[in-house]
Parts: sequence; C-alpha cells; structure tokens
Amino acid sequence: MDTITTLDKTNEKVRLNAISEAPPKGTDKTAAKKELEALGEELFDLQDLLWGARMNSVLIVLQGRDTAGKDGTIKHVVGLLNPRGVSVTSFGVPSEEEKEHDFLWRIHRHAPRKGEFAIFNRSHYEDVLVVRVHDLVPESLWKERYGHIRDFEELLVEHGTIVLKFFLHISREEQEKRLIGREQEVRKAWKINAGDWEDREHWDDYTEAYEEALSRTATKRAPWIIVPSDSKWYRNLVVARAVTEALRPYREDWQKKLDEVGTRKKAELEAWKKGR
Repeated sequence: MDTITTLDKTNEKVRLNAISEAPPKGTDKTAAKKELEALGEELFDLQDLLWGARMNSVLIVLQGRDTAGKDGTIKHVVGLLNPRGVSVTSFGVPSEEEKEHDFLWRIHRHAPRKGEFAIFNRSHYEDVLVVRVHDLVPESLWKERYGHIRDFEELLVEHGTIVLKFFLHISREEQEKRLIGREQEVRKAWKINAGDWEDREHWDDYTEAYEEALSRTATKRAPWIIVPSDSKWYRNLVVARAVTEALRPYREDWQKKLDEVGTRKKAELEAWKKGR
C-alpha cells in the first residue's frame, strides 16, 4: 500500500502543508480502479459477516474542507456496501433542540448498532472547527471538547465499534477549481454556496484548527487517516483500502460465531423434524 499518513498518538504533531494532497508519483489510475473493484467485493463479504455475527459495528467519520469529496466518498466507497445495515448522517448547523443539549447529544444518537455501519458526513468535529474559526463559543469551552471527543470515541470502541476517521486533504488550488466548476456546470449549480467562498478567506485558520483537532484526538483505537484528495479516484481507493484492512482481522472471529450459530440452528431444525 502506498504510504499514507496515519495519526494514532494523541498530541502527535501534524503539519498539513507538509503532506501532499496528490497521489504518489507513478500511481496508475486504471490499476487503482481495478483494485477498488476487488476491494468492493471483499468489503461486501466482510460486511455480510459483520451483519450476521453482530459482534461489532463500524463508524466512519468523514471530515474535510468544502469540495474535498465527502459526498463523493460516500457514493463510490460506501456505495460498495449493501444498503441494508448502513446509515449516513450529515451534520449541519445544530437545531434549537440540539443546542439545548451537550454537543455530543445529537451525535451519539446516530452511533451504529452492532452489525451496522454508520457514516458521518461531518461530525462532532465541527464543534472544535467551525465554532473555533468563527468564534461561536468561548475558547475555554471548545478546548475542553478534545478530551470529551476522545472519551466518547473510546466509549464506542469499548462497546465493539470500529472507529475510522478520515480527513480528506485537498489543496487550495484544487478547491478553487471545484468551486468554479460548480458555477460553470448547470447540474452542479445547486451546490453553490457563498459561504464556501467566505470560508476560503479563513483557510489558514481552518488549517490550524484541523491540525490541532487531528493531533488532540488521534488515538491507537480511533486513528486519523489523512487522505490525499486532489484526485478523486485515488481518494476513493485509499478510503476503501483502509476500511477493508481495518475489518480483515475480525473475519475469523465473525466466521467462527456464524459457524456456531449455524450448527445450533441445524440442530434445532433436526429436532423439529423429529418431533413432527
């Protein structure tokens, strides 16, 4: 696998400007697409075992700047999964009801049940990103949230959730191309949002906010994977690889559980037949 930046130690320094947003030189697009297809078949099979065994669940967190490709990743990677047992939640501006609770209340409600995938398109991390950059809450408040986030994710892990967090890393130049593309392409015009251009004026502030968020919330059991996202096809491949590799070690245990269930159900069926 190509070298990808993975953060799994809390307070490990990260400098996004030092990490490439482009695929490694020599990476072949055609080969990548074929690999993605193969990963899709394996991922579908792993999901089937996950669903049947009901021993674990999977949480995928997608974070990134505007146009980084959160929706595209959901379409091309999550789209490889069986829709049964998959939920996708997009977290926007909190509602009045959500504001009346702690910042994790609206998040925890969408955590995955055992056997299922939950995909977060943006997430609890907005509460240490947007609120920081736009000064929506006091610094003393959002700084405390890093610890709350680590504890929350640790709680999920302790109850069998496989937590995977992806930062879709896009360059300022590529983002501008995509924003302009929305204006020029009729079918994408509905995505136009003046706020996206306004946020570009805070590029450095967001960089600083992301760097601290990534550093302060990376743990061994809930790591951050920084995904070069200037090329959509490479972004999709990296995410699919990471998810598949994270699930592979569980295959044997899931299969063992299903074999035990199958043996028991066969015995129950034989007993029923004899008792007719």
